[in-house]
Amino acid sequence: MAENEAKQNNNQVLAKKYSKIKQTLSVIETVIMFAVLLVIILSGLNKTFEKISYGISENNYIAVLLFLGLVGMIEGVISFPLDFYSGYILEHKYNLSNQTLFRYFLEKGKSFLIGLLFGIPVLLVFYFILRNYPVSWWFIFSIFMFLFSVVIARIAPVIIFPLFYKFRQIDNESLKIKILEMCDKNNVQVKGIFTFDMSKNTKKANAAFTGLGKSKRIIIGDTLIENFTEDEIISVFAHELGHYKKRHIIKMIAFSTILTFAGLYITSFLYTKSLPLFHLDFVYSVSALPVLFLFLSIFGLVTSPLTNIQSRKYEWEADNFAVDIGKENSSFASALEKLAEQNLADKNPNKIIEFLFYSHPSLQKRIDNALKKRQA
Repeated sequence: MAENEAKQNNNQVLAKKYSKIKQTLSVIETVIMFAVLLVIILSGLNKTFEKISYGISENNYIAVLLFLGLVGMIEGVISFPLDFYSGYILEHKYNLSNQTLFRYFLEKGKSFLIGLLFGIPVLLVFYFILRNYPVSWWFIFSIFMFLFSVVIARIAPVIIFPLFYKFRQIDNESLKIKILEMCDKNNVQVKGIFTFDMSKNTKKANAAFTGLGKSKRIIIGDTLIENFTEDEIISVFAHELGHYKKRHIIKMIAFSTILTFAGLYITSFLYTKSLPLFHLDFVYSVSALPVLFLFLSIFGLVTSPLTNIQSRKYEWEADNFAVDIGKENSSFASALEKLAEQNLADKNPNKIIEFLFYSHPSLQKRIDNALKKRQA
């Protein structure tokens, strides 16, 4: 007992160090992003890049892509050392990663290509709207982003995720029967319950509810299947089922859409008013785009805590759903304990840090809540 307690205490000491480093690196990366945009704007590099882009092609849309490519290249080169340290070196240092160096760059390369595949059309649509509707662009683009987010939510589980992981139906018959029984009792029809090879990249465990309509499914990492008891897996599944039952994906899309409309409206106002300060002519000027992205980034940073508040609310609802329908008093609490240990998660983060950065309530709060509800 004492030995186990000492192990947990040691794990939490490591977790706090790990979390602090990750949060510090995240803040530094954000500061760097803002600094790069400011330097590009204030130094006149934006106008230089615009000349270079139009020197290569007089087509407005090709010039925009070339311009954004130059800006992205600078940000990428500057942020790469921190990104590599955070995503590869630190994960290996704390024994959380299974990735080889080759696989790390392979996964990064795939992410980059998928980003281009979806990002380039979005950027072209955005610039088309900005150029042709310089006053109402924010409203039209908000509608487009809403439709785009719905499409992505629909296709991600069946097209995008399989590019990174191999998915297969859960083959544990006992577990499958229990899961299907839980679905039937709660009048939930899920198109698929899959496990995926999360272990190829990490030792961490996770599960999620994804998709809309015919693509909705619950996915469970193989690291969770291999290291948790059936009752614990069922309790984690019940949590994910709670997200579906409470329609959290749809609610998050709606909430994000409201923020998008508000954010683009405020950004549009500030962007238009600030152009003379930076000696820029039109909202659709290619050289003015870094100013627009700066305001968008600021809005995203300011509203991030609001998104986290909403997310934490939904996590509480899913937790309570899992505990209410669970049979074993301590299974969900023990599953959260294991997740904390396996993911090296700080169970008791600073309250300010939790408010600003955490999309989930702290694990200790969730554990205490689970035990308290089951004892009630």
